Amino acid sequence: MTTTAVFAKTELGREEVTTRSGKLTPRQRRLLIFVDGKHTVSDLRDLVAADDLSHSLGMLEEEGYIELIGFKNDSGGIDQIGETPLPSITAFRPASEVTAKQLDMAKHFMINTIKTFCGGFAHVSLQSDIFQAADAEALRAHFDLWYRAIVDSREGKRRSEELREDLLKVI
Repeated sequence: MTTTAVFAKTELGREEVTTRSGKLTPRQRRLLIFVDGKHTVSDLRDLVAADDLSHSLGMLEEEGYIELIGFKNDSGGIDQIGETPLPSITAFRPASEVTAKQLDMAKHFMINTIKTFCGGFAHVSLQSDIFQAADAEALRAHFDLWYRAIVDSREGKRRSEELREDLLKVI
């Protein structure tokens, strides 16, 4: 995710801040409050102590609380996005672009990070499912479980956003 991206609340987001009607966690709600159409993702990272900022922003975007409005330019202004909608910040690359080598790299990355952050014998069935994934789509089906396993570990939680971004570059 580019750190110069700027998000703004949607009508649903403004309503959630006012009424607390949704099912947001206190951290997600706090992040939503800081999304104002002026702060970039980097700014939000400095304002909100969230170990999984990209994941939280992605969830808020997918649930309709926020939307990408543009990117901060070098002069400090915001370049509005055009008529063509951009993909979600949690979007994978097109599966057709993932080579066999990249698929193998992604599998090893996922398995090794589970072993490193969760332990060698943790999530054995998930490791097996990742190893047996035949293509990018099959591997992506295990992405959320992999991410949750990493976030649930103490050391992984600190590096979860970095690991997530590294993996999304490959798959």
